[in-house]
Amino acid sequence: MAYKAKQIHRLKFPGAIDADGHVLEPRDVWERYLEEKYKPRAIRIREDAGGVEYLEIGGKPSRFLRGRLLSTIGVMDATRNNPPPLDARYGSYAPSGAMDPKERVARLDAEGLSAAFLYPTIGLLYETDCDDADLAQAYTCAYNRWIAEFCSTSGGRLIPIAHLSLADPQAAAAEFERAVKDGCRGGFVSQFAITRKPTAHPDHDVLFAKAEELGVPIGIHPTFEPPWALPGRFDRKFVRNDYFYLNVTAPDGIRHAFTSFFQYATFDKFPRLKLIVLEAGAGWIRYWLDRMDAVYESVIGRGLALKERPSFYFQRNCWISTDPDERSLPAMLDLCGADKFFWASDFPHLDHPGNYVEELEEVAEKLPEQTRAKLLGENVARVYGFTPRS
Repeated sequence: MAYKAKQIHRLKFPGAIDADGHVLEPRDVWERYLEEKYKPRAIRIREDAGGVEYLEIGGKPSRFLRGRLLSTIGVMDATRNNPPPLDARYGSYAPSGAMDPKERVARLDAEGLSAAFLYPTIGLLYETDCDDADLAQAYTCAYNRWIAEFCSTSGGRLIPIAHLSLADPQAAAAEFERAVKDGCRGGFVSQFAITRKPTAHPDHDVLFAKAEELGVPIGIHPTFEPPWALPGRFDRKFVRNDYFYLNVTAPDGIRHAFTSFFQYATFDKFPRLKLIVLEAGAGWIRYWLDRMDAVYESVIGRGLALKERPSFYFQRNCWISTDPDERSLPAMLDLCGADKFFWASDFPHLDHPGNYVEELEEVAEKLPEQTRAKLLGENVARVYGFTPRS
């Protein structure tokens, strides 16, 4: 079947801001933006003798990031009945706006959106195959310089978010400060660390202290996980090619990372820290808060250093993004508060269909006007200190 892109739908409600869109980085970003001493080990997209694309990390072929996964990751308009063509290569069938800032602004206009916060694509992949903390830090710095430049000509409508690596939290804190000065509005970490320490481990406090000092949010964003980070209840040989299972269960890592902030009482240490939970859906959050509160009140909770129930800190310190197709969203808004939620497109990644604007409009129509305005854009603008274009 020939590949066919979807027609862009325009949202009928004003002021919408995409809290988590993505870019497809050019193939040569790390060759151009890395410090000179790291350039021989730049991230590169290569092809093997059979014409299969793979990611080269640290001068070595990735053990996992190759083939259709890499070639079609940015083909969002692909669906079950409209699959990507077999000749796809990374970026070759990217939808308009995935790789060019002027096209992305034009896409926002066509969709009726005010702005978009931007996250990487290749940058979400490499830590699965990198165990060199110094190199991981260099990769994030290179990406952050590039994404700030990418967004700089958009009139403030494309908002860069810095990638930070927990492999070296001290270096990440310094890079966070540099990136914010360069125009980034916040930062994000993955749901695992190369060191295998929990996300909120006290060794990472230097980064959370810097986020609090800078007054900007830090997010947890899912990345491609290395085999050691996956649940071990099923032997890897049985599930390594079960892409439906792996994709549906991927948000578990985000929930685990999120929960670690309560285990280590991070919000008591940093009461002004702003934590964003990204791309894990939102329909689970009320149950999760209820479960944490219940365990906190039980005898098990005596081992926690938390001064208050977990739900207290969620209301004070946390926000969560939702997919537009979540049917439980109106209930979550009512149960947790309309101030706590953003919406996100995940554009242009192929694990969601490309009709996110239609789905967002369908949800928005069911909401009271004030709640709708908060979800569509007011919440994310307030939390990030962003003034959208009028």
